[in-house]
Order: sequence, then C-alpha cells, then structure tokens
Amino acid sequence: MKTKFIKFFMVVLFIPLLIIPAYPSEASGISTSSEKARELKQEAAQMIVVTPSKKSKTTGTMQRYEKRNGKWKKVSTPMKVVIGKKGTGKTKEGDARTPVGTFRLGTSFGWGTKPTKTKYPFKKATKYDYWIDDAESKDYNKWVRYKGNPHKKWKSFERLNHPLYKYGVVIRYNEKPIVKGAGSAIFLHVKTSKTKYTLGCVATSEKNLIKTLKWLDSKKKPIIVIKP
Repeated sequence: MKTKFIKFFMVVLFIPLLIIPAYPSEASGISTSSEKARELKQEAAQMIVVTPSKKSKTTGTMQRYEKRNGKWKKVSTPMKVVIGKKGTGKTKEGDARTPVGTFRLGTSFGWGTKPTKTKYPFKKATKYDYWIDDAESKDYNKWVRYKGNPHKKWKSFERLNHPLYKYGVVIRYNEKPIVKGAGSAIFLHVKTSKTKYTLGCVATSEKNLIKTLKWLDSKKKPIIVIKP
C-alpha cells in the first residue's frame, strides 16, 4: 500500500508540471509571456497582427492597427501572407517554423531603392551583407558586412541581397541575449507569386510591404503579434 501511495503521489505532483506553460527569459525575445506582451502593447502605438489560416498551415493574413485614444483601431484591410513551411511555433534553428509571440520591429532593409515618403529607418543591403545563422559563430543572429569569402567564415548564412529581400523589416526575435540555436534571421519580407511558404519568416507582396514601410513610424514603437 505504501508503495502504491508513493507512486500515486508522484503522479499527482507530475501532472501539473505538464500543463503549466513555461516561458523562456523575457529578455531573450524568443517568446513573450502574457505580462511582457501587455507591456509591449502598452508602449506601442502601431501593431501588425499575423493570423495563420485555418485551412493551410503556410498561409494567413496580416492586419495593421494604430492606437487611438488608448484603443487599437484597424488601419488596413487584411493582407495575404505566407509563413513557415511547418507553420508556427519556432523552437530551434532550421525547424522551418515562424515564431509565435509579440515582438518589436527592427530596422527595415533591402537591396531595392528606399521607397519615397518612408520615414522609418532603412538599411541598404549589398552583396557584402549577410545575416548569420551559424549557431556556433559569435555572429549568430546578427547582420554582418564582410568582403571576404563567407564560406570560410561561417557554416551557414543568409545573403541579404537575396531576391526576396528587396524589401524587408527585421522581426526582433531571439535577442538580448541571443540564445544559440534558438532561431535566427526572422523577417517580414517580400513574396512573389511562386512563394508558397518561408523557412520561418512572414512574407507578403511587394506592394503590401511598401505600403507597410511607408506607414511604419519608429516613434510609435511598432510591434508584430504572430498568433499560433
């Protein structure tokens, strides 16, 4: 009887551990607790919400919002997007999933000409610009400008003069501190008619992305909310 009681007691203790959600450090940017998400939404005045489709794990919509008199108001019609090949819920490098959570937006960038009437920070991408996804490198999940042979410096990297990076916006996932192997190079970027999915980013048409770039305002501390 004593042995059975001990086993039962251990099971009872173990079950709650399975159902209580665990969040990584809020500072890491890998995931966001509900408290941190509320904090980001309170300080932001612009928000993009990405909602995956119920019919397809690789498609969805993004909707722009602005805070007016303390309330979020839609400022666009839903825009079609594609997301990770394996849907949402990124946990590690190379899992082909788009991260879920609330994240700040970083700089916009691209090899294309900066769109007119764009006030949001824009960083020109050249053939010497790379985003590093080599988890063993000190440059992991960072933008690096390098004129040498990238294959000798890193095991894996993204070329920022890639056709789909004509325009993009950095999604500030996995930073401060950067957790090695948790995922890198997460952007909102251009998709073409042939783009059926991403490997972790969110992609929309060039027309939609340019509209978004012209709308973004760094003073309004824009965020992106990616739903599961």
